[in-house]
Amino acid sequence: MDKKFKRTTVTSALPYANGPVHIGHLAGVYVPADIYVRYLRLKGEDVIFIGGSDEHGVPVTIRAKKEGITPQDVVDRYHKIIKDSFKEFGISFDIYSRTTSNVHHKLASDFFRTLYDKGEFIEKSCEQYYDEEAKQFLADRYIVGECPRCHAQGAYGDQCEKCGSTLSPEELINPVSKLSGAKPVKKETKHWFLPLNKHQDWLKKWILEDHKEWRSNVYGQCKSWLDMDLLPRAVTRDLEWGIPVPVEGAEGKVLYVWFDAPIGYISNTKELCDANPEKYGKWEKWWKEEDTRLIHFIGKDNIVFHCIVFPAMLKAEGSYILPDNVPSNEFLNLEGDKISTSRNWAVWLNEYLVDFPGKQDTLRYVLTANAPETKDNDFTWKDFQARNNNELVAIYGNFVNRALVLTQKYFDGHVPALNEMTDYDKATLQEFADVKERLEQLLDNFKFRDAQKEAMNLARIGNKYLAETEPWKLSKTDMERTAAILHIALQIAANLAIAFEPFLPFSSEKLRQMLNMSSFEWNNLGRIDLLKTGDQLEKPELLFEKIEDEAIDGQIQRLERIKKENEVSNWQPEPIHGESTIDDFSKLDIRVGTVLECQKVKKSDKLLQFKIDDGLGGRTILSGIAKSYPDPQELVGKQICFVANFPVRKMMGIESQGMILSAVNADGNLSVITPSRTIANGAEVG
Repeated sequence: MDKKFKRTTVTSALPYANGPVHIGHLAGVYVPADIYVRYLRLKGEDVIFIGGSDEHGVPVTIRAKKEGITPQDVVDRYHKIIKDSFKEFGISFDIYSRTTSNVHHKLASDFFRTLYDKGEFIEKSCEQYYDEEAKQFLADRYIVGECPRCHAQGAYGDQCEKCGSTLSPEELINPVSKLSGAKPVKKETKHWFLPLNKHQDWLKKWILEDHKEWRSNVYGQCKSWLDMDLLPRAVTRDLEWGIPVPVEGAEGKVLYVWFDAPIGYISNTKELCDANPEKYGKWEKWWKEEDTRLIHFIGKDNIVFHCIVFPAMLKAEGSYILPDNVPSNEFLNLEGDKISTSRNWAVWLNEYLVDFPGKQDTLRYVLTANAPETKDNDFTWKDFQARNNNELVAIYGNFVNRALVLTQKYFDGHVPALNEMTDYDKATLQEFADVKERLEQLLDNFKFRDAQKEAMNLARIGNKYLAETEPWKLSKTDMERTAAILHIALQIAANLAIAFEPFLPFSSEKLRQMLNMSSFEWNNLGRIDLLKTGDQLEKPELLFEKIEDEAIDGQIQRLERIKKENEVSNWQPEPIHGESTIDDFSKLDIRVGTVLECQKVKKSDKLLQFKIDDGLGGRTILSGIAKSYPDPQELVGKQICFVANFPVRKMMGIESQGMILSAVNADGNLSVITPSRTIANGAEVG
């Protein structure tokens, strides 16, 4: 970190309090932010970690209307779920507050008023969609219609969930209001705009010239925006839920959520400092002093807001520092498909903590190993299991357990003496002599995935060392050499406790306790005297446990159920075929019959053979629905509908005397058509 900075303010994107947090949020924002903050704290640096719930905006009001409750009820519920989940998962915020707090409402309102009084806004009228039945202006998410790209129904006015296209309400085909189902109309309304075009020149220099070290995805997205002419952006909305616009003539209007939410970083800092002035000092030093470094951790969908819009707001106000870096990740997919909260295609943190108790570090490890730092990446449950079993258990956990168990067995749990070292010992120690410098180089540049690999490499060194020296064999002939080997192994274990602290805080704490480490500082990383000869160790316990197939299969089956449910909910019937007449229909002789026997046709994957009581002496019909009815016996005794005058056809050497009527379900399976109550066999359908 540059020497001019005395302290660091770290923020992480405020999650919407209209649902729980999922692994995409964790991988994109919260795990990397927590790694970085824990690293700075371990170095003894002055840092605060600011988080909180974003509780305004349209998604909250949509959920409230859907559930028949108030927006406040929604955010109260999810703020608690999110906050509790973060705490249990080890995301070490100094404060996790909310944008419905009194502190935030006042600070955000004052911020707007300051810019308003300075003449930093443009006031203008514009036309927006309006629901005449609900008597309300419509936010983009309150307008749905047919996607102009993929033609899926139910696309929102800002995005199609099916194809991922960014849209505007004007692009939707046959748009309707989600509130009433009525067709919206355009109506004039007045709003205040932040003229981003006024800030374009300094933004170009500040980002494109002064911050070329930013990640390529962040720099590139900013450049594409700055290469175009920036346009004024509305900072107010016609909505009831939010912070009222503090000027006359703005009744029924609130601050736009994108304007209000980032101010939450500042208000949450103020709340923290006001409650703990002796520890943190005045809040202004974290936001207004030039020797403070500001870092925003965000997902790629928030790059423009944090690199262009929010800095323009801060610059317009005039007394705030600007972010020094904005390390944004790309998106994490789930089992090859885009994570979607609306489709429930996600791994929710609060549910994970219940399904995998005590395995916070496993998820932290896997999400960091698969961190989408430069491109979108994928989370799969099989990979999750493999990384836990083959890396955390088999490498890191195996090494630590061997070292501690052997020490307990041969030296009664005391650190044995190192009387002399062989060349191999010296070479092993040399392998990680510069581990501190290597990790710092990566962590300082926000390369957390590579940094975790470096920490795991230290465990590989230890594992290899024990495997090749085999102290369990040497103990039979050379206890002095056994002591030296275990002394070195324990020093490596102590280094692992430090190296993994930013990444795996729960297992690092457990390892420190087993090692009875008296000193625990980043500056000690790489040393080989962290434990003293004769130090008493605690009883060894397993750091990690193997995850069995049963647990993983359960998660995969859950996702398969969700996928089928989504297929059903998104299913649309085929368009009506060409017109037919009563004459066409009268040609079909549709009857009701009872299934007497039903079995699979030998050497056929598709055909079932029905023996039917048709009231006319009986008949045999073949039907290609075997895959939809793996147990044909479930059809025996049912009444079904069939076409009686269908031409006789011979298939697989069997004559079929008609056609069974069936319907195609949304999942592609077929269901035979049955009457709702018992009817005489042979009865005509007409």
